[in-house]
Amino acid sequence: MSEDFKEQLRKYSEGSLPEDERAEVERELEKLEAYQVYLDELMEQEVQQTPQRFIEKRIIRRGKWKARFANTFTVLAFVLAFTVISTIITAVFYNSGDRVDRYRDVLISAVAVSRPNISLNLNANGKFFFRMEYSGRLMKQIGSEQVDVGSYSSKFLLGLGGIGNYSWTDQQSGNTGSFIFYHPQAAQSTGGQRSDAQEWERLEMLPEGTVAEAYLSLDRLYSTDELLKKLELLNVLPVWFAVDGGLAADERSFSTLGFPYQPLWHAEDMTVRENSSEKWGWFGKVTSSTSSSPSVESYGSAELREQNFIETLQLLQKYKTITRNAAPFLKVEESLSYVEEHGIHLYGVVITGPVKELLKLQEDSWVSNIRIGEVRLWNWRD
Repeated sequence: MSEDFKEQLRKYSEGSLPEDERAEVERELEKLEAYQVYLDELMEQEVQQTPQRFIEKRIIRRGKWKARFANTFTVLAFVLAFTVISTIITAVFYNSGDRVDRYRDVLISAVAVSRPNISLNLNANGKFFFRMEYSGRLMKQIGSEQVDVGSYSSKFLLGLGGIGNYSWTDQQSGNTGSFIFYHPQAAQSTGGQRSDAQEWERLEMLPEGTVAEAYLSLDRLYSTDELLKKLELLNVLPVWFAVDGGLAADERSFSTLGFPYQPLWHAEDMTVRENSSEKWGWFGKVTSSTSSSPSVESYGSAELREQNFIETLQLLQKYKTITRNAAPFLKVEESLSYVEEHGIHLYGVVITGPVKELLKLQEDSWVSNIRIGEVRLWNWRD
């Protein structure tokens, strides 16, 4: 407020203000009164509207959080429902038709026929979302004992097996199968085999109180019965036989095919001796059975062993994808066709036993080449 207007208000209150100025001051006062009234109205409206705006904001905020919770609950409910449904489907799929055991059988068989003296012990572990994982230990027969040489795992999505993952404890165990056996026909075409003098020297330097694994190449193709008769005379344990699968000469050193001394019995080979069932819960029951495998002579039953090998290849052929992922270098179809047409002929064998017994083979003409594998302290039982 200016000083002049204050002076006019003082004179207006004393009554000494001229008439024209008096009228002007009254008009200004009327304006001020109108301003005050308008200001009071605005303030009253703001007071009335502020709670309403606050309530509206609270409602909007609450609606947003409700929508967020609803969306989150919907997603969680969908994930939970999908998990439950997928778990049920996974259990039904793998347990129907004995798929769990069948896939395990395929993996074990693929490793056994493609990797000399390697056996696989597998466990199945069901997962969510149609998955199954097989994992286990890779074992070798050295002397009278089974030796742990690594691990194997494979992940399945329904019936699709993943690439097999091998983890070896040492480089030598993982390299079995390459440049171990020499086929007699391949040797003839190349003018002879590689010298094994260093292998015999290594064997001679080993202490007498040790056992070793030996890969023997043969001077010709043998029938299973012929080779078993020769091995019967030795104080060693045969563990794996290399089979001529009809591969080209340059492929025989890189790929091996064969069967273990102990046959790979499958579900179809077992004879059920006894069945029993036990009530479980209100409506379920647990069924168990006792079964036995065919009897095999220690150094005989050649026909039974060969038939078991052919059936194993037929199983691997039926599950090509699983077999290829477990044993990528194994040519099942070509090998199966060849042995079915030409019969089973052996050109190599893996044996294990005391070093002193292995040294005796140096004088045997039927052994054309030797490669020494794993060596362990004495664990032999005659």
